[in-house]
Amino acid sequence: MDGREEQLVAVGRVLGVRLQREQLVRTEIALVVARAGARENRLGQVVDCHAGSILRCVSDLFSDAAQARLSDVAPLAMRLRPSSLDEFVGQEQVLGEGSALRLAIAADRVGSMILYGPPGSGKTTLARIVAHTTGAQFEELSAVSATVKDVREVLAAARERLGAEGRRTILFLDEIHRFNKAQQDALLPAVEEGLVTLIGATTENPYFEVNSALLSRTQIYELEPLSEEELATVVERGAAELGIDLSPDLIQLVAQRAGGDARNALNILELATQTAMARDQVPTAEQIEDAARKRPLVYDKGGDAHYDFISAFIKSMRGSDPDASVYYLAAMLEGGEDPRFIARRMIVLASEDIGNADPRALQVAVAAAHAVEHVGLPEARLNLSQAAIYLARAPKSNASYVAIKEATQDVREHGHLRPPDELRDASYYGAKKLGRGQGYIYPHSDPAGFEVDYLPEELRGRSYYRPSGTGEEEAEDGD
Repeated sequence: MDGREEQLVAVGRVLGVRLQREQLVRTEIALVVARAGARENRLGQVVDCHAGSILRCVSDLFSDAAQARLSDVAPLAMRLRPSSLDEFVGQEQVLGEGSALRLAIAADRVGSMILYGPPGSGKTTLARIVAHTTGAQFEELSAVSATVKDVREVLAAARERLGAEGRRTILFLDEIHRFNKAQQDALLPAVEEGLVTLIGATTENPYFEVNSALLSRTQIYELEPLSEEELATVVERGAAELGIDLSPDLIQLVAQRAGGDARNALNILELATQTAMARDQVPTAEQIEDAARKRPLVYDKGGDAHYDFISAFIKSMRGSDPDASVYYLAAMLEGGEDPRFIARRMIVLASEDIGNADPRALQVAVAAAHAVEHVGLPEARLNLSQAAIYLARAPKSNASYVAIKEATQDVREHGHLRPPDELRDASYYGAKKLGRGQGYIYPHSDPAGFEVDYLPEELRGRSYYRPSGTGEEEAEDGD
């Protein structure tokens, strides 16, 4: 044994004794260095572990021990995470029997995809099921903390693995919408050539948040919030795992309070059970309500919900449904939507969908907008509610909207056609010499002026405004 090995043996023995006193490792640790062979590669391993930092080796042992104990301390939602499609609950629209995605997973031929849906709908679980069933190497990154360097390291390892072992790589990228354009671009070549199969997960609409180039190379699967019946199945499994007997009414209550989120349902159940066990009870309705506190509001002011709820709000008022209008208004306000944005959309609707069928609708909408500015929330919700109900119940006409739309189309197609000479400005010196204003009939002096077609000569005979005949917008004679 040369000098270096003798020194290492001595260091190993000292450290082994010290660690034994601290009860951190067993006696065998002290003998690891002594067993080092004379070969250079073995010696290199010894040097790496002990000359570098023995604490790193001990840390690895602790990590293994912690991993083994995770099943005891992990939240209920983590312990019950499905590992196969048979255990997966919900999303029949994309995972039903005979569906393309289900068959692809079973046959281990999953293509690149983006899973899009609200929290607790099963995006990460579905990705992990793919990991369990596929023969490919499964790599996982979170876009919250991963960098381009991390992505490139995974891609380099994937290329080496494919060349050395012929084994494919699946990259699961959670919260993919957090990646900026440059980070998403780093994935493009590998996805395009098939070096990796990308599975992205996001709560944001991928058509807004993901590069179009990456979208064209992936399939988009939208996952829906779980129904109360599906959540009840999840809660029943959770109760069985916790060893409690929960009545159907309490199971339904947890499902109702979970807001379509399986993870939230299990968290509510677990917290209510812990509270009950501290008193040697089974969970009660009061304890479940206490654990749930407030039904989660899935509303993102900068994402899908912002556009989806305002769209539903406008369409409900247009369709003369005051109840739906008030509901969507309340949902937006509870979700933190800017009331000024809501008021502006109501002003637009007053002219676009009601118009002259009830001219007061515009006044009501503008008054509500002023109330928002002068009163503010929470009181201004009363003004918005009153205005929304008025607009929903008002007679409807889009004649003003259609008129400006068609006139704009003619301007864009024909350009700015000059008005007839009789309509052009004749107030300046020399205008009459140019023929301006000649032939103009003043309607108040001659009623024949009301019968003139004032459009440019090229457009005479065109009709843009066609009264609807509803409310105060009476149809013209002959319509």
